[in-house]
Amino acid sequence: QVQLVESGGGLVQPGGSLRLSCAASGFTLDYYTIGWFRRAPGKEREGVSCMGSSDNSTYYADSVKGRFTISTDNAKNTVYLQMNSLKPEDTAVYYCAAYHYYCSGYTLGGPYDYWGQGTQVTVSS
Repeated sequence: QVQLVESGGGLVQPGGSLRLSCAASGFTLDYYTIGWFRRAPGKEREGVSCMGSSDNSTYYADSVKGRFTISTDNAKNTVYLQMNSLKPEDTAVYYCAAYHYYCSGYTLGGPYDYWGQGTQVTVSS
């Protein structure tokens, strides 16, 4: 069964850190561009970061650049999103997605081949 499962979300104070994980099963992440996007209540979906399959090129939205880092562990077929210096405006449901296009802010908007069910991140004091 093909699926992506996110984990690692939770409640954190401003300035804190979280590491999200996205475990793939039924297919190999190494052959796909992997992305993270988020959706906050009342806001449009926002592409956060992606990593290309062929050259490991990366993209970060301006809103997270310098604070978030995407990485992969091919042995575990898992992609991570390390989030540091979290802000209240980072509060959202975070989703990972896999798709066959190159990594860019444009392609991060979809369409996707696979995506997960999301994990809630809440940044609040």
